[in-house]
Amino acid sequence: MDGEYLERSRLRLFTPRRRKGDAERRRFRRGVYLLPSMLTMANMFCGYACIVYSMRGEFATAAPFIGLAIVLDMLDGRIARLTGTTSAFGLEFDSLADVISFGVAPAIMAFSWGLQPLGRLGWAVGFLFVAAAAVRLARFNIQSGSVDKRYFVGMPSPAAAGIPAATVYAWPWGVQTYPEALLVLAMVIVPALLMVSTIRFRSFKSFDLQARRSSPVLILVAVGLALLAAQGEIVLLVLAYGYLSSAFIGMAWHRLQKRQPEAAEEASTPPSSHDRARSSQQ
Repeated sequence: MDGEYLERSRLRLFTPRRRKGDAERRRFRRGVYLLPSMLTMANMFCGYACIVYSMRGEFATAAPFIGLAIVLDMLDGRIARLTGTTSAFGLEFDSLADVISFGVAPAIMAFSWGLQPLGRLGWAVGFLFVAAAAVRLARFNIQSGSVDKRYFVGMPSPAAAGIPAATVYAWPWGVQTYPEALLVLAMVIVPALLMVSTIRFRSFKSFDLQARRSSPVLILVAVGLALLAAQGEIVLLVLAYGYLSSAFIGMAWHRLQKRQPEAAEEASTPPSSHDRARSSQQ
C-alpha cells in the first residue's frame, strides 16, 4: 500500500495542474470564434424577416432589414480578420447567409412590391436576381486572394441588394399598374447583370482608419450619419445608385486619362520624311 501511495503522489507531483486562468482563456477563445458566426446568423435572420414582411405587404419594415443585413455582413468579416478566426466553415456559412439576405430576400421583396403585375415575367426576373447573386458569391469564393483587393470583380451582392432595398424604402406604397411595373424591371435586371459582369467596383476594405488621412473620412462618416437621420430615404437612394454608377464613371475617367498620354505622345513625335515631303508638295 505504501508503494502504491508513493506512486500516486509522484504522479500528482509531475502532472501539470490546469489553472483557472487557462480554462477562462479557452472559453474566451471559443467565444471569439463564435462571434463572427453569430453575426452571420443575425444576417440570415434579417433576410428571413425581410421575406416575411414582404409577403405581408409591409415594405416599410421589410426594406430596412436588407440594410441591417449589409451592416452585419461587413462586421462579421472584419471581426473574423481582426481576431484571426477566419475559417472555411465561416466562409461557406457567410455565403449561404448572403444568398438568402442579398439574393432571395431582395427578389421576393421586389416581386411583392412592383413585379406582381407582370405575372410570370415578374417572378422570372426575380429568379434571375437570385441566380446572379448565387453565381456572384460562388465566383467571389474561388477568386478570393487572387484579385486586386482594392476592387470587386462585378457588383458585390450587398450593394446590388441595396438598389431594390433603397428604392422600396423610399417608395413603400408599391406599384400596381403594368406600365409602372415595366420600370421596376430595370431596378432588378441591371444590378443582376452587374453582379455577374467583369466590371470593377471599388472596395473599401483597404481603407486604413489608423492612418493620418483617416480624419477626413471620419468627418464624412459623421456628416453622412447626420444626413441619414435627417433625410434617410434620399441619402440611401443616393448611396445605392451612386455606387452603381461609380463603376461607369471610373471606367470613363480611366479611358480619358489613357487617351491624354497617347495624344501627347503623338503630338511630340517628329514627322517622318514621307510626311515632310508630302507637306512640301502641298
